[in-house]
This record gives sequence, structure tokens and C-alpha cells, in this order.
Amino acid sequence: MDAAERLIESTRALLWERGYVGTSPKAIQAHAGVGQGSMYHHFAGKAALAHAAITRTAAELRAAADAQLGADGPILARIEAYLRRERDVLRGCPVGRLTQDPDVMADPALRAPVEQTFTWLRARLGALLAEGVAAGELTGLDPPATAATIVAVLQGGYVLARAAGNTAPFTQAVDGMVALLTAHAAPRG
Repeated sequence: MDAAERLIESTRALLWERGYVGTSPKAIQAHAGVGQGSMYHHFAGKAALAHAAITRTAAELRAAADAQLGADGPILARIEAYLRRERDVLRGCPVGRLTQDPDVMADPALRAPVEQTFTWLRARLGALLAEGVAAGELTGLDPPATAATIVAVLQGGYVLARAAGNTAPFTQAVDGMVALLTAHAAPRG
């Protein structure tokens, strides 16, 4: 891995572990095993490096979500696969956690990939739910509102699990969301 890659990956790890304020340029350099000159050769400063790290993390989250949501099969099964995919629940969502970082939220450039990711996710889920309604697979739900609810349940599930120190509340939230969606499945017959 070249120096720029090590810097981005180190920043990603440190942002998740320490947040923006706790991630100093010196800590990034030490974690990446590069000097100050190398960091500033590749990036204008901490904010530019954080933006690259956040953008990459957001892109990976979108790709992971799209792997389940874009798969073959019934829409409800695809959404359930997304909800139940393996996650590091107790560490939380690497993008969602950034919303709790006041310095990230105060900087429009750093906030943009976070906001864009959640906007994309709501739109992707909403389109999938609308497709399910149009195909007669799902009934009696509002796709955009339901999509926002799915995202909120996942993010809230992370918070509940972290507060409890175990994954059970997250699993319970996902189980509840799946049950609510299943209640809107069109009867087969």
C-alpha cells in the first residue's frame, strides 16, 4: 500500500475509534507509518484527508448495501438480507457515528458524504419498496416513509446495542422491522 492509501486507511480507522477531534495529524502519521511531509504531499491537511476517508467509508457502505438490495429474489427477502447482514454492531455504523461528531457535522465538506449516503440509502430502499408495491409483492405502505423508517431502525439499533453493551437490542430492532415489513407482504395464493 502506498503512503496515500495508508494515510486514508489510518484516518478511517482513527475516525471510527476516536472521532474527528481525537484524530490528530500526528496520530494519523504514526498509524500510517509516514512522515509529515508525505501527508502534506498527498493531502492539503487533516480536513482533506478526513474527507477522503469519509468518502471511501461511505462508498463502501453503499456498495455493501447495494449487494443485498440489488440481488436477485423477492424484494422482502433482499431487504431482510440487508437488515440482517453481518455488522460490527457494538462499534456502530461507521457513517452513522459521524453524525454524532460535531466537527464533522459543522463542516459542510465533511458532512456531505454522510448526508449523501443516507439520502442514497433512503432513495434506494424507497425505490425497492415502490417496486414491491407496483409488483403486488407489498401492500399498504408508503415507500419513502418506510425507507426512512428502515434506516432509522438500523441507526437506532446501533445506539441501543452500544448503550446496552450487547447486540441483543440491535437484533430485536431488526426482528421488529422485518415483522412490520412482513405484515405488508401481499398474501400468496
